[in-house]
Amino acid sequence: MNTRDRPDFQVIASWVQPGERVLDLGCGDGALLKLLIEARGAKGYGIEIADANVLAAVQSGLNVIQSDLEAGLSGFEDASFDHVVLSQTLQAMRHTEAIVFEMLRVGREAVVSFPNFGYWKHRLDILQGHMPVSERLPYQWYDTPNIHLCTIADFDDFCAQRDIVVKERRVLDEGRLITEEHNFLGSLAVYRITRG
Repeated sequence: MNTRDRPDFQVIASWVQPGERVLDLGCGDGALLKLLIEARGAKGYGIEIADANVLAAVQSGLNVIQSDLEAGLSGFEDASFDHVVLSQTLQAMRHTEAIVFEMLRVGREAVVSFPNFGYWKHRLDILQGHMPVSERLPYQWYDTPNIHLCTIADFDDFCAQRDIVVKERRVLDEGRLITEEHNFLGSLAVYRITRG
């Protein structure tokens, strides 16, 4: 994967300091983890369930554990990482609250990115009677792995209700930083969160 195709990768990389420990959940082929190691000097591990992705990541020289995130992160001690990353995978998790709490247990900070269901093009699709299909939500309603779509406003509320501190948030559309009306104009949100 070309890391330029994922604007959230650059935001995440900017938050990782040299030498920090990173756990990348649902790491896919390891593209983000590789970027963090090469560009930021991070020390990291990935967790991935799909055989082909685990193989690709391992062939790239990355440390990847094959595991189902839905089973939790019980194999990791409290505060064993500086950052635990869940990049565009939150919407596919069955137990959203549990995985966020596990991320905050295992990491000093958690980084979450997700497609914003409140994006104006998605709203337009719904007004026209169809589920949204876009670059960030590329599936049809019948074959989507996404089960918990949310908006930026929803995630803000989720954090506030659970005493989760939003240290930083970046909202993007086609790689551009959105500075106003985030929930309407942003197609992708990237959060840096900690325990309250």
